[in-house]
Amino acid sequence: MNDAVVPSHAAEPTLSSLYRDHRSWLESWLRRRLGNAWDAADLSQDTFVRVLASAQPLGQMQEPRAYLVTVGKRLLVNFHQRRSLEQAYLTALGNLPPACVPSPEQRWLVLETLQALDELLDGLPALVRRAFLWSQLDGLGYREIAERLEVSERTVKRYMAQAYEHCLLVDL
Repeated sequence: MNDAVVPSHAAEPTLSSLYRDHRSWLESWLRRRLGNAWDAADLSQDTFVRVLASAQPLGQMQEPRAYLVTVGKRLLVNFHQRRSLEQAYLTALGNLPPACVPSPEQRWLVLETLQALDELLDGLPALVRRAFLWSQLDGLGYREIAERLEVSERTVKRYMAQAYEHCLLVDL
C-alpha cells in the first residue's frame, strides 16, 4: 500500500490548480492564433473568468484543455468580431468631413454601444439579426426587409418577434 500524499488539486481540481496547470499553455495557444502576446494574455484571463462563472463543476471536467479551448475559441470569435466592428466604425469615421468627426469620448461611447448591441444580438440567426438591424438602424419597413431577404412579410414579422423576445430575455 502506497501512503504517498496526493496533492489536493489532483483529487479535486480547483480554479487555482486549473489556472496554474494550464494558463501558460492556453496563452501560447491563443498567441499563435492572435500573433499578439497582450491580447492572448487578456483572452486567457477572460477564459478563466468564464470558466469560473460557468455552471460546469470543475470536479467533473474530464479534459480541461479541451474545455479551455472551447471557451477560448468562443472568446476568440468575439474578439475578431469586435475588432471587425471597430475597424468598420473607424473606416466610416475616416469618410466624414473633419467638422463632423466625433470627439474621442463620443467615439468611445459609440464603440461601447456597438459592442453592447453586438453582444445583445449574439446568438440570433443571421437573417433574424439582419432583419432586426435593418429595421432598427436603417428604419426599413417589413416589406423592404422581406424584399432584401427574399422572404415573406410574415416571416419578417416572425423574425422581429424572435429578435425582440431575445432582447428581452438576454442577460447582459
